[in-house]
Amino acid sequence: MQDVRYLTVTALTKYLKSILENNDHLKQIYIKGEISNLTKHSRGHFYFTLKDESAQIRVTMFSNYASKLTFSPKDGDKIRLFGSISLYEAGGSYNINAYQLEPDGVGSLYLAYEKLKKELESLGYFKPENKKPIPSYPKAIGVVTSPTGAAIRDIIHTIERRYPLATVYLYPALVQGEGAKKSISDQIIKANKDKLVDILIVGRGGGSIEDLWGFNEIEVVMAIYQSKIPVISAVGHETDFTLSDFVSDLRAPTPTAAAELATPSKLELLELVKSYQNRLFKAFDGYYKEKSMMLMHLDERLMQASPAEKIKKLKSAYEQYRYLLDRNYQLVIREKKTNLKYLNQQVIAYDFNHLIALKKEKLDLNSQRLFDLTKRLLERKQEQFDRNLDKLKLLNPLSLMDKGYTYTSKDNHRIESVSDINMNDQIQTRLKDGIITSVVTNKEALTWKK
Repeated sequence: MQDVRYLTVTALTKYLKSILENNDHLKQIYIKGEISNLTKHSRGHFYFTLKDESAQIRVTMFSNYASKLTFSPKDGDKIRLFGSISLYEAGGSYNINAYQLEPDGVGSLYLAYEKLKKELESLGYFKPENKKPIPSYPKAIGVVTSPTGAAIRDIIHTIERRYPLATVYLYPALVQGEGAKKSISDQIIKANKDKLVDILIVGRGGGSIEDLWGFNEIEVVMAIYQSKIPVISAVGHETDFTLSDFVSDLRAPTPTAAAELATPSKLELLELVKSYQNRLFKAFDGYYKEKSMMLMHLDERLMQASPAEKIKKLKSAYEQYRYLLDRNYQLVIREKKTNLKYLNQQVIAYDFNHLIALKKEKLDLNSQRLFDLTKRLLERKQEQFDRNLDKLKLLNPLSLMDKGYTYTSKDNHRIESVSDINMNDQIQTRLKDGIITSVVTNKEALTWKK
């Protein structure tokens, strides 16, 4: 049996690399094609695919060459390239290292994109006034995308994290290839017929201009424009724009960003609720204190205006007048006794019969005058007392009950009209010597004729 010598993968790759990179025909390559999947690295390097109708190859252009370009390449550009073949051993793939690029016309897809964009823009499809507002607190969110892609997982994860109250409805669609435009537009139309969701997110992950082309088709653009449900587009990455982005009500750079734009943050909502709660507690506390103070003032006014309070004041005045009357009477009696004593002493001292007679006469006169004065004073005070007593009786609501009047109330409120009570109401009737509780079984309004 003949011995077979097996090569290692590394040995084979090194051999192929040597053949490719040392071939005189491959050291200087002039090639043209269309740019696709262009990525611009933060350090200035360019990575893209160069393709034609039948094949494609990866291209790398390092920053020292990319910085010398006189134009800014983008997906869809047709270019002429000068470079050399290189093989990346670790990945086992070959590509072109580009040294120079120059424009070579515009790609067909890009031309179609620009033409349709200008037509739709002239018809007003992109006008801001046609945009529908995005609901702040959606109950349900519809997603038109591939059921197996990363986009739907990112959207569901973001919604569950930010706003778990919202229900997610998936409208599965092809997002790439020949059937994408019909699949996407049909699902947008279906979501509008179902009327289950408040917002529609339409999109997919990034890709080349060919991968995203379904979102540039007129069927998809018209479905978004005619949608009664607000649409957030989430097609491609931050630098990719499709016609769906321009016609939708809101554009998000990624599916995750679309989910964030469609939902409020539960943490921010909790902070907002706490803020409203604190404001409500403060307002209620202030309102309660204000009403308590008002009730206290009303109680004071009610007590001062009540008949019992008025009777109390009149009784106090009466007692004061009675005290003053008694005191004045005692003062007058004491003064007169003093005068009498003095006169008696004068009589004894002089012991003149005539003087005694005069003094006695004067004493009798003064006694009579004192008696008359005291009598009139007592009569005036008695009259004043009687008048005050009559006033007290007039002000006393209970005095009317002595004449047979009664006082009827319901729930401690006086009844003034038959309209104040209803059938089967329980009412209280106050008499001069007690209270009667009754139930209304009949009521009749009287019409008084003048």
